[in-house]
Amino acid sequence: MTTFVDRVELHVAAGNGGHGCASVHREKFKPLGGPDGGNGGRGGEVTLVVDQSVTTLLDYHHSPQRKATNGRPGEGGNRSGKDGADLVLPVPDGTVVLDGAGNVLADLVGHGTTYVAAEGGRGGLGNAALSSARRKAPGFALLGEPGDVQDIVLELKTVADVALVGFPSAGKSSLISVLSAAKPKIADYPFTTLVPNLGVVTAGDTVYTIADVPGLIPGASQGKGLGLEFLRHVERCSVLVHVLDTATLESDRDPVSDLDVIEEELRQYGGLDGRPRVVVLNKIDVPDGQDLADLVRPDLQARGYQVFEVSAVAHKGLRELSFALAGFVAKARADRPREEATRVVIRPKAVDDAGFTVTAEEDGLYRVRGEKPERWVRQTDFNNDEAVGYLADRLNRLGVEDELVKAGARAGDGVAIGPEDNAVVFDWEPTMMTGAEMLGRRGEDHRFDAPRPATQRRRDRQAERDESQRAYDDFEPF
Repeated sequence: MTTFVDRVELHVAAGNGGHGCASVHREKFKPLGGPDGGNGGRGGEVTLVVDQSVTTLLDYHHSPQRKATNGRPGEGGNRSGKDGADLVLPVPDGTVVLDGAGNVLADLVGHGTTYVAAEGGRGGLGNAALSSARRKAPGFALLGEPGDVQDIVLELKTVADVALVGFPSAGKSSLISVLSAAKPKIADYPFTTLVPNLGVVTAGDTVYTIADVPGLIPGASQGKGLGLEFLRHVERCSVLVHVLDTATLESDRDPVSDLDVIEEELRQYGGLDGRPRVVVLNKIDVPDGQDLADLVRPDLQARGYQVFEVSAVAHKGLRELSFALAGFVAKARADRPREEATRVVIRPKAVDDAGFTVTAEEDGLYRVRGEKPERWVRQTDFNNDEAVGYLADRLNRLGVEDELVKAGARAGDGVAIGPEDNAVVFDWEPTMMTGAEMLGRRGEDHRFDAPRPATQRRRDRQAERDESQRAYDDFEPF
């Protein structure tokens, strides 16, 4: 059974926002108490967070569909809906987030690093929030906005300082087991290591991590063996250690040719040319192993490599190798650019930026694109004429109708708001009128203009007193 997964395709869906509520307050002796519909709750978002206790993407391999909860709809009595619960997905340190096209969205390195993979939808406003001096009794509410839905790819790239590379059965697992406390599987057959192993090494004041990558073979960069699947785990390493077998039983192999093959695979994979290399001649305790190491050592040193002769079984040469690697790691850390504090950059909106664009297409359709118009369309209930009229008012105030006129649109032309695959298309009529206008100005209710009985009686009595006062003032005695 698979216990290690370092690449998965994940389908994430944020929660939808709750719909706003259209409600009118009702209470005894208080007719037409006014709108009291609450707002809908925000949909939950999907967030990836680095957790040091997680080392594999296995959970997402078995359950690739992840969705946050929706926001609750608003209710009467000015009760807003509950926000949806956010979904937090723990991922290993070194996880890279990509979209379907392979573009890097985020590189999650460091405990606690977060990335919002899908944002929750906004909750719709209730009619209480939509009421104003001109729109006293809105008979509609805004719909909740759908949450983001997208497919992402998670790739794990091991975060280590040193990577051990070499042919299968070259002794990499044995070497990491004696340099650190790691306990990888060790056996006398190829491809014993099926997953990268990490170990922590202490050399003097320097503490660094070392990774054992599964064995490479010719053609690994094109997918042969396990090389291509795990070569990504050496991308973050500061030092590459070539572990060469001086006691191989294959007659067509020797340490120098093995080194050439691995270097060619690393070159074809790309991105590793500038990394320091160290050569380790392993298994010198085996008969003829020391003789072969003495034979190839001058050739390797002539190529500029720093060569170490070690025996993982006999524990020979390990201290020198450990401290040498610590020196490379310390130098790489010192040369690394110092991370600067994140600067807050404020980019004010341009004066001539309307926030939307109007484009005339070949088929006579005019397409409107912009964050606000598209969001307003998603939140409009097109079964409610008053809501449609409210949308028309908002678009008009934003300047959409003026831009349509400038683009050459005429009454009856088709207008699409949104992208091609998900747009609302309608025939444009300037200063759109809806059924709500039969009640007066859009969004008003003339029932509020009618006085209440007690108020009317007070007004009648006051009018009678005023009439009596005027009659008294006009009276002239004989």
